[in-house]
Amino acid sequence: MLAAKASQKAVTGLRPVAAARTVPFTAARRTAVVVCAAEAPAAERLRLHNLSPQKGSRRDNKRKGRGYGGHQGGTCGFGTRGQKSRAGSGTRPGFEGGQMPLYRRLPKLRGIAGGMSAGLSKYVVVNLDDLDKAFDSGAEVTVEAVAEKGLLNISGRDTKLGLKVLGTGALSKPLKIRAAAVSASAGEKIASAGGSVEALPGRVKWTRRAHEKRVAEMVAAGLDPKKEAAKKKAASVAAKKAQ
Repeated sequence: MLAAKASQKAVTGLRPVAAARTVPFTAARRTAVVVCAAEAPAAERLRLHNLSPQKGSRRDNKRKGRGYGGHQGGTCGFGTRGQKSRAGSGTRPGFEGGQMPLYRRLPKLRGIAGGMSAGLSKYVVVNLDDLDKAFDSGAEVTVEAVAEKGLLNISGRDTKLGLKVLGTGALSKPLKIRAAAVSASAGEKIASAGGSVEALPGRVKWTRRAHEKRVAEMVAAGLDPKKEAAKKKAASVAAKKAQ
């Protein structure tokens, strides 16, 4: 046992296991040898000197134009000679060498996608079933009243549009409709319920001919067109503030 302990101390960095076993050398002589298990090295703690990025998270930049021994050393991937190999941006996006480009060969789109007014809405619409739920009998229905009831969220361009009533649903009470337009089915249902429809003038499209005609009428009546326009603008501003 003393020899076994001495051999255990001679081995550095090893620790004896909990249960030692004997290994026979020869059949005549048996010597107890302590079999030691190497202790697993502890994980190194993070310190400032061993911090590093995760493997594969960072790559070196390509050093273009630094000779034929490196990455894309000679022509940097732009090829030999030609407009696109020179300094500068080359050609603009969509350029096809002078021929008619694709964005000009395709036809223009109609409506909103084409930027024309054909696809834009001309009214803000509401259905009869919504009016029947929101308004009491004999109430006056206008675009302002519909917006106050929360049936329409009018903003932006829609603030300049008139109201149109559509005939979806049923109307069980008489209402006074003041709108720019009413569909045929909605008009029949409103009349059968005992209501009335007052058509409001829609927004007049500005044209130079009509403008010159109005100016001539003002001048003939002895009015100043500029002063009249200023009065009209002041009245509209006051009406908006009152709302």
